[in-house]
Amino acid sequence: MKKLTTDEQFREAVASEGLTIAVFKTTWCKDCHFIDPFMPDLERQYEEKVAFVELDRDDLPDLCSELNILGIPSFIAFRNSQELVRFVSKLRKSREEIEEFVDRAIQVSDALTHK
Repeated sequence: MKKLTTDEQFREAVASEGLTIAVFKTTWCKDCHFIDPFMPDLERQYEEKVAFVELDRDDLPDLCSELNILGIPSFIAFRNSQELVRFVSKLRKSREEIEEFVDRAIQVSDALTHK
């Protein structure tokens, strides 16, 4: 997963015509580390449809405040700089829940494409 370290990198990534899912994490978050082992497989599974990027909430506090990122890890799907859907909860996220979110994000993105 490409790690973004500046607001500019984030804004450029989410401005894409394609679907970009931003994953907000931190180094100290146990639930963030829980998803690390299966995220590379998930990225490969969706590589034709989704670009994943990672951001450390502690490195970009102003951006995260602007986006109202409270819980981590948080997943937000963007296309053309527009937020489509988000998956945020205080509970640990399973691979299945993340896959359901990615599938929903693809459906929303596809629906916008076919308007």
